[in-house]
Amino acid sequence: MAAAEPKPPAGADAARRLAGGCWSALWDYETPKVIVVKNRRLGVVYRAAQLLILLYFVWYVFIVQKSYQDSETGPESSVITKVKGITYSEHKVWDVEEYVKPPEGGSVFSIITRIEVTASQTLGNCPESVRVSNATCDVDEDCVSGQLDMLGNGLRTGRCVPYYQGSAKTCEVSGWCPVEDGASVSQFLGKMAPNFTILIKNSIHYPKFQFSKGNIEHRKDGYLKHCTFDEVSDLYCPIFKLGFIVEQAGENFTELAHTGGVIGVVINWDCDLDLPASKCNPKYSFRRLDPKHVPASSGYNFRFAKYYKTNNSTTRTLIKAYGIRIDVIVHGQAGKFSLIPTIINLATALTSIGVGSFLCDWILLTFMNKNKVYSHKKFDKMVDTPEQTTGPQLCASEPPWQDSTLADPRGLAQL
Repeated sequence: MAAAEPKPPAGADAARRLAGGCWSALWDYETPKVIVVKNRRLGVVYRAAQLLILLYFVWYVFIVQKSYQDSETGPESSVITKVKGITYSEHKVWDVEEYVKPPEGGSVFSIITRIEVTASQTLGNCPESVRVSNATCDVDEDCVSGQLDMLGNGLRTGRCVPYYQGSAKTCEVSGWCPVEDGASVSQFLGKMAPNFTILIKNSIHYPKFQFSKGNIEHRKDGYLKHCTFDEVSDLYCPIFKLGFIVEQAGENFTELAHTGGVIGVVINWDCDLDLPASKCNPKYSFRRLDPKHVPASSGYNFRFAKYYKTNNSTTRTLIKAYGIRIDVIVHGQAGKFSLIPTIINLATALTSIGVGSFLCDWILLTFMNKNKVYSHKKFDKMVDTPEQTTGPQLCASEPPWQDSTLADPRGLAQL
């Protein structure tokens, strides 16, 4: 009688099962449980949510925002300007060299439209302006000798003298005399100013895409000598009349010429570089930049002086100039197809479609009449069995528990 083979110890059996379970975990595939709920209203909500998410990504993200492109904002830009025209005032004819400041032709310049001239000022003593605080007086004791007002026109001498006109008296100052308020004469230069022409030459460069373009037509027939800007027929003739710029900004030219103001000429280069270069065109817009409705700071003016030598004494003409300042502002954005942003946005779109499932699950678990039935089917509640709690259970081929809720006498049909 053959001897009975010894049975392997129970521990070895458990070890083999543990090793088999661990190796099996390397190639096992797990998938989430899917439950089909036969509910028409919930199905409509689910498909509507998916459709809205899909439309958002297709229409807004990819078509409107062009998120499949790599983009670059703020192009490198250069601006050269040139003003032409003559005008006249009550006393003289004015040309470009006199009414354009500064004359270099940069992106910011001023066109003088009205001036207040204080001629033949010399260094001496004269009455202070009545506009200066505490300048009016009755006797010399009202004026402190050596006092210097930062908003005044000179150093006070301590004398109270008659003003330039009328019966008023002000403190005498030592400085450039006569002061501006006492002897200035106004001259208006804006009669011909609406017909001034302004050439705005602009070139841009997007270094990321090595793309450059300018706003002037490449022609050799003297095109710029006889054209003016038109958005349809002469887009690449950047010669604007000053009156046209002010009108497009929604301002009254006569009023603006008297008080002064700042007008912005905005050149926008939005370029889709997936299209031919001819489709990348400048777009011009015009608007007033300074706060015209604020009484304390409305308008635009500045002062400058012209100096002369007469009999070894210095004389100057002080000019307070009101004008229209032009600020040329260039901005834009270029985009070109790139694989990386396309993949990122596609992955985001596909992930976001799952929001519909989350929304419908929340409705079912919270608001539906049979939400407990749905919860019962969606979530399997597992409990440990006493027989299998001994020994290591980390990688067993069979789970150390069993489903205590798989049987559902009511079934899915009640959903």
